[in-house]
Amino acid sequence: MGAINGEEFINRLNQMNTEIWFNGERLKGKISEHPAFKGIIRTKASLYDLQHHPKFKDEMIFRSPETGDPISLSYLQPKTKEDLRKRRRMIEHWARHTGGMMGRTPDYLNTVMMSLASSASLIKEKENCFPDNIESLYQRAREQDLSFTHTFITPQVNRSQSYMYDSEEPIAARIIDINEKGIVIKGARLLATQGGLTDEVLVISGPGLYFDQDEAFAFSIPSDTKGLKFICRESFVGGDSHFNHPLSSRYEEMDSIVVFDNVIVPWNRVFFYHNIEVSNEFLVKSSFHSFTVHQAVTRQVIKTEFLLGLAELLAETINVVEYQHIQEKLSEIIIGLETMKALLEKSENDAQLDEWGYMRPNIIPLRVASNVFPRIYPRFCEIIQLIGASGMVTLPAEKDFYSEIRPDLDLYLQGSCMKAEDRVKIFRLAWDLTMSSFGTRQTQYERFFFGDPIRLANGLYQSYPKTKLVKAVSDFLNLKAE
Repeated sequence: MGAINGEEFINRLNQMNTEIWFNGERLKGKISEHPAFKGIIRTKASLYDLQHHPKFKDEMIFRSPETGDPISLSYLQPKTKEDLRKRRRMIEHWARHTGGMMGRTPDYLNTVMMSLASSASLIKEKENCFPDNIESLYQRAREQDLSFTHTFITPQVNRSQSYMYDSEEPIAARIIDINEKGIVIKGARLLATQGGLTDEVLVISGPGLYFDQDEAFAFSIPSDTKGLKFICRESFVGGDSHFNHPLSSRYEEMDSIVVFDNVIVPWNRVFFYHNIEVSNEFLVKSSFHSFTVHQAVTRQVIKTEFLLGLAELLAETINVVEYQHIQEKLSEIIIGLETMKALLEKSENDAQLDEWGYMRPNIIPLRVASNVFPRIYPRFCEIIQLIGASGMVTLPAEKDFYSEIRPDLDLYLQGSCMKAEDRVKIFRLAWDLTMSSFGTRQTQYERFFFGDPIRLANGLYQSYPKTKLVKAVSDFLNLKAE
């Protein structure tokens, strides 16, 4: 089968019977036609079509080692630095197609599956672990071009470190039974982006201090598995018009709560269970972080390019580029962009083969980037708001330009070098990116994309090689070791 196209993706989604709840009602009919989801589904379909575009396909697909079919390059397990660069070029094509606005383009979770399979030997011969199931799912996903969402986060009932909830019903998803069919899961997980809009949902218990064995598990199951439901938040789609809502009409990625109501996970779908050690260590010791952060930073570089292009276009439109304070603000974005690009390239230049023969990008510069971007992205949005100023507020809609008031708009809303309609398009884009519900969700999303910023900083500090640096200073001072 190999790499699918957009039509195949949409048909596959419409044929599923996934339980999705939106605005108090269970969705019925074709998911691809629902107002809250049709924009993102069409965009994802265009991404799958991109794999077959004559201009890009040579950098988007490779031949399956099993069947020889063309398959998505996002599943490539890199063996060389050039393989890493091939992966980056592929990610760049996906990201540029959406301006970097989609955090869950298909290549992100494909990369997750690739990384887990590349490190599956970590859990070989460990108690209640099934590395072969990871390998088989990776191969199936690769050959069928499956789409995934994932959920790692437990409900935020109480974030106190000492809190242990006392409830007759499970809140955080947990194992409530084990039988001949598999493990039975009850409870909830949070923040499945595009939950219900994919073939599969990947569920992993990540590192944590307070897991009991019933909360230590990992598996992947079809999104329409019996007892599995996705509860959606309010939609941030402003409307169908690309003029009025240039971003949310295309790229609004629904977030959802995932509820497991006595869901049976078949044994051939279980990666591990009842193993707290593996739950705490697998994602940390595997290549998961190296490859997924490499993918995410690549996307964020493209997104920063988009922000810089928009900020410059705004400044040119109202003829403020000559002002030094505007140049200083635009230079902030340039500095951030070039910093992220340099860190990304350093991660590839310093890449090394891991113990299983796969070329991992160096995690240190990627961890630096994952600490930098959550801080600079909100500032870049603020810069766009400052450049646009009051022009970001009084923006007519598309229909206004097809009414009798158009002459007024053409006169009073023209830019220094363009017609009013084009000027308003630019300002509506800036508004949708930085001030709409879609835009503010983007800011919060990027702040926490990699996790808690404090923990990210702690992880960088703990993993950074400091011993030689301390020794150099000690030797300079001729300090005597005790």
